[in-house]
Amino acid sequence: MTDDRHFHIRSARPGDAPLILKFIRELASYEKLAHEVTATERNIEINLFGARPTAECIIAEHDGTAVGFALYFHNFSTFLGKPGLYLEDLYVQPEFRGRGYGRKLLAHLAKLALTRGCGRFEWAVLDWNAPAIGFYKKLGANIMADWRINRLSGGALEKLASEASD
Repeated sequence: MTDDRHFHIRSARPGDAPLILKFIRELASYEKLAHEVTATERNIEINLFGARPTAECIIAEHDGTAVGFALYFHNFSTFLGKPGLYLEDLYVQPEFRGRGYGRKLLAHLAKLALTRGCGRFEWAVLDWNAPAIGFYKKLGANIMADWRINRLSGGALEKLASEASD
């Protein structure tokens, strides 16, 4: 479990882009998706700390050293008529896992979601990631087996966009 004397969560700040990208790459490697990471420090800097931020990030620290992060943004539930909080990435470095840091990051975001009037806190998990699925179930998360994520990117996104009338 966490020793709160050594653990701290802080909001990411300008200048953290290299650290956030490092964590994104470590997570992608764990998920066997490193080849899909095209993010740059500049992308992260603009989208988290620029004039119109599209996402937010918190950093987990142990004795002042960053050991993990959670990157999230708001969505909207038409069924609830309320905003939601969507967790894009959660990552704790392997040597710091099992200490409750992931749970603390999620608890922090759950509290933030309630404070901001969100009706939901959601995220996706890869179907082969049994440790994460088990962890999320212990938190009380409902694994939505009937829902599938749909994604358009690259050429498919561009092709569909080209059909839009201006």
